[in-house]
Amino acid sequence: MRVWPGQSFPLGATWDGYGVNFALFSEHATRVELCLFDAATSRTEALCIPLRERTDFVWHCYLPDAKPGQLYGYRVHGPYAPDHGHRFNAHKVLLDPYAKAIGRDVIWHDAMFGYRVGDPAEDLSFDDRDNAHCAALGAVTQRKFRWGKDRSPNTPWHKTVIYEAHVKGMTMRHPDVPPHLRGTYAGLATKPVIQHLLKLGITAVELLPVHHKVNDRHLVDKGLSNYWGYNTLSFFAPDTRLAAATSPHETINEFKKMVRTLHRHGLEVILDV
Repeated sequence: MRVWPGQSFPLGATWDGYGVNFALFSEHATRVELCLFDAATSRTEALCIPLRERTDFVWHCYLPDAKPGQLYGYRVHGPYAPDHGHRFNAHKVLLDPYAKAIGRDVIWHDAMFGYRVGDPAEDLSFDDRDNAHCAALGAVTQRKFRWGKDRSPNTPWHKTVIYEAHVKGMTMRHPDVPPHLRGTYAGLATKPVIQHLLKLGITAVELLPVHHKVNDRHLVDKGLSNYWGYNTLSFFAPDTRLAAATSPHETINEFKKMVRTLHRHGLEVILDV
C-alpha cells in the first residue's frame, strides 16, 4: 500500500476520486496508526499504517490505492493518566469521530472498555485486551451527489413554524406510504407526507436524532434497542437503520434526496442532537 503525506484538512476520510485522505485530530497523542480492515467480519486489521505527518495537532496521510467502502479505525498512543484527562490505550481500535459512514457497529464485549470491568480500581484501571474484533469501524464514502440548485429556504425566524418528527415514527404506519419506504428517509420525502406537512402550515421539520447511534449494552442483552436515538455514535454518519437503502453510500444519498425534496417544497430541515 502506497502512503503519501496527505493534508490536515478536511478531517475524516475523504475520497477525491483518485485516493483517500485520512486526517485525525489529537493534541496529546504521541503516535497514531491507521488500521485498515478487509471486512466487517474481520477479527483484526489487515494493515496498520503509522501516520508520520502531523500539522497543527492533526495526524494525516493519503492512500492513493484506497477506495470507497474501505473499513478503517485508529490506534492512538499516548499517556494513560485518567486524573489528567488522558485515557490513551493503543490496545483499542477507535472510531474516527468524523466518519461519514459506519462500516461495522459496536459488538459489545468487555474488551471494548479502556478499563477492566469489575476491577476494584473501576475506571482508573487499565485494560490491555485488544478490541479489533468488536470495535465500531468507519467506512470511506463517495461524494458523488447532484444537489442541483438546492438551497435551504432560510425562512425568517419570526415566520418559522417547526414540526418535530421521528423519521421512523412519522411514516411507519402511514397507509399512503409504500410499505418498503415506511419508517425511512425516503418515506419522509414521499408526496403524501409532504402534503400533510404543508397542510399543517409548518415551515421546518426538526428530525429527532438521525445520526448513527449505538444501542446500550443492557438493551442489547435484553433484545431491545434505543428507539429515540439519543445515544449518538457518529454525528456525521446518517443511521442506516432509518434507510430503505442497504449500503452506507446509498443511505447517505437517500438522506440527501430527502433534504433536497423537502427544500423544494419550502421546508427547512433541522437536526436534533
